[in-house]
Amino acid sequence: MTDQVFTLKRGTAPLLISIPHAGTQIPVDIAASMMPIAREVDDTDWHLERLYAFAVEMGASILVPANSRYVIDLNRPPDGANLYPGRDTTGLCPVDTFNSEALYSAGAAPSEGEIANRREKYWRPYHDALTEELARLKVMHGKALLWEAHSIRSHVPRFFDGKLSDFNFGTAGGESAVAGLAEKLEAMVLRQGAYTAVANGRFKGGYITRHYGAPQDGIHAVQLELSQVTYMEETRPYAYDEARAGEVAPLMRELVQCALDAVRAA
Repeated sequence: MTDQVFTLKRGTAPLLISIPHAGTQIPVDIAASMMPIAREVDDTDWHLERLYAFAVEMGASILVPANSRYVIDLNRPPDGANLYPGRDTTGLCPVDTFNSEALYSAGAAPSEGEIANRREKYWRPYHDALTEELARLKVMHGKALLWEAHSIRSHVPRFFDGKLSDFNFGTAGGESAVAGLAEKLEAMVLRQGAYTAVANGRFKGGYITRHYGAPQDGIHAVQLELSQVTYMEETRPYAYDEARAGEVAPLMRELVQCALDAVRAA
């Protein structure tokens, strides 16, 4: 299914890969009110569709938005509440970049009415599609795994000190998936030996993981915040690194398969 808001490729396995920050488009009317820096869409979760190409062979459904997180952040709650109280974060309709650069000129930030409009036009259709696809997979299989695919630069001082771990698994502190799954995935990475990993650390899972993960109802949600240094160049033009990606993708496939096996056995 394709429209102006998202693309959904339906699969046959009880697995949905959601990539809510992969979009790079900014509608013309919104772009007209933004600063030039917005056109760089620097904070995109770059190339994740390409990196997760293996998931198609696994029978996964894959959901990807068209528009940038600068338009509206699909991994924020509709009321814009801060998911990490006491920590700095960007909002439902971000007004600045991860480097604290203004996305709008003075007085041009989206009004409450504009935010409501974007929520209905861009946020809600993505979440409706996510809800419906999880329901379809649950009918087919009795349960489903929602894998939230994210990536971020390895150094973003605004959000965390120092260098981020390569693999950051989040299950809302263990509440969004079968018990111990995040820690099991962390251990797999550490055993492999080439990368660092942490379970439910700085990134415990955003709105999608927390809202849709309901293991008691057969829906298990895991977020992976992957450090971009593992598969790409972290500066413009954000080039995909075939060699690095080729090394990390097989491990990622093993991790997704492990999570899927755990869900099936739950």
